Amino acid sequence: MEYYFTADEHYGHNNIIKYCHRPFEDIKEMNDYIISQHNSVVKPKTDSCTIHAGDFTLNGKSYADSIIKQLNGQHLFIRGSHDYWLPKSSPMIIERTIHKHFVVICHYAMRTWHRSHYGSLQLYGHSHGNLPPLNNQLDIGVDTNEFKPYSFVDILIKIEGTRL
Repeated sequence: MEYYFTADEHYGHNNIIKYCHRPFEDIKEMNDYIISQHNSVVKPKTDSCTIHAGDFTLNGKSYADSIIKQLNGQHLFIRGSHDYWLPKSSPMIIERTIHKHFVVICHYAMRTWHRSHYGSLQLYGHSHGNLPPLNNQLDIGVDTNEFKPYSFVDILIKIEGTRL
């Protein structure tokens, strides 16, 4: 499985353009651009999965489904602070071993996390690039990566670069 990571797309959220100084005139332009950026990275394969670490949309399930249908790959969603469309049973945290790296993914940054003292990674959103990461952490929100998802290789390079 090939994994990609993103957060804080805020599809359909007009105020996010102003709050985060996003360079779009309106929701349609923002949504279209983020979808295009996603599809430029994630190919339409069944063996790729994008993990969305919260704040996909604050709109309803039918709206979320209409966006998901436009995105390449499979998708796994973590609840963020605006994901009312997700079932309450949706996870707040996902832990996975990916290419021999233990990874903890949550919408929120953590001071410590499972296996953090053993080199595990923690990927988060919510802060829109305004919270500096600690060792082995990365803000995977769209505002930090030209509105594109991160590949796992991108994450390893970025995290290793912060330790140089």
